[in-house]
Amino acid sequence: MYAAHFGLFEQPFNLTPDPDFVYVDQQHQAALETLVQALAQGEGFVKVTGEVGTGKTLLCRRLMAHLPASVVTACLFNPRLEPVGLLRELAVELGCVPPEQDDEQALYRLIESALQDLAAHGHRVVCCIDEAHAMSSASLEALRLLSNIETDKRKLMQIVLFGQPELDRLLGQPELRSLRSRLGCGVRLEGLPLADFRRYLKHRMSVAGWHGPRVFSEGACWLLWRMSGGVPRQANALAHQCLVQACRRGTHRVWFKDALTVGLERWRLVGNLLRPNLAGVWQGDRT
Repeated sequence: MYAAHFGLFEQPFNLTPDPDFVYVDQQHQAALETLVQALAQGEGFVKVTGEVGTGKTLLCRRLMAHLPASVVTACLFNPRLEPVGLLRELAVELGCVPPEQDDEQALYRLIESALQDLAAHGHRVVCCIDEAHAMSSASLEALRLLSNIETDKRKLMQIVLFGQPELDRLLGQPELRSLRSRLGCGVRLEGLPLADFRRYLKHRMSVAGWHGPRVFSEGACWLLWRMSGGVPRQANALAHQCLVQACRRGTHRVWFKDALTVGLERWRLVGNLLRPNLAGVWQGDRT
């Protein structure tokens, strides 16, 4: 599409996560350090929340990569499982062969045995659950019961829940008050501040192969930041279309009016996923 026009090796604003394009801002680094410290201190449950596209999955992957080699990690990416299915997946993640029949108690005993065996060999287990806001109350309660498995000194399994803000409402249900009382720490991911947002756009263009002057004007950058709320996934969708606009005009510069045109079209497509009311945005060229 526009890659040849800009002399790029690949498109810089794809929506799929690509480790080559990772931009680590201060917020994400602070969140990572908080999680690592909380787990090192033995917290049984830790929570990470953030809107769609703020980098929760990226943080999950970075957390697993930063844990010591003695830590065994289990990752569950299908949160809609009911308790038996959840226990089955966890057992497999721990290297167990679950029973053929759906026997919840047998699965608990199998997992407990695996955790005790790992602890005897100097390992602790961290289980990360992505999209945890989609879990049922029954499955969360099953996790709480697993967190009861411990020695005199520490939990044998620590659990990190990654989810959208709806996770807070889910955990606020009366039947989950026992789990809620066990939360050791919580991290909230927000959109990038404007200064980081500028660097984010520049970083992705550079990684994709751009070596020329700044592509996004100050006005375009500001408007993209306003419309996306600084959320990388929303910003990627908007910036991609802005480069398409620039390519069509035969230029290597994205102006305020380009961003506004793209933003209005995006607003019609996704509505209130874009934070501000575009009708209130000044329609001059803030170049």
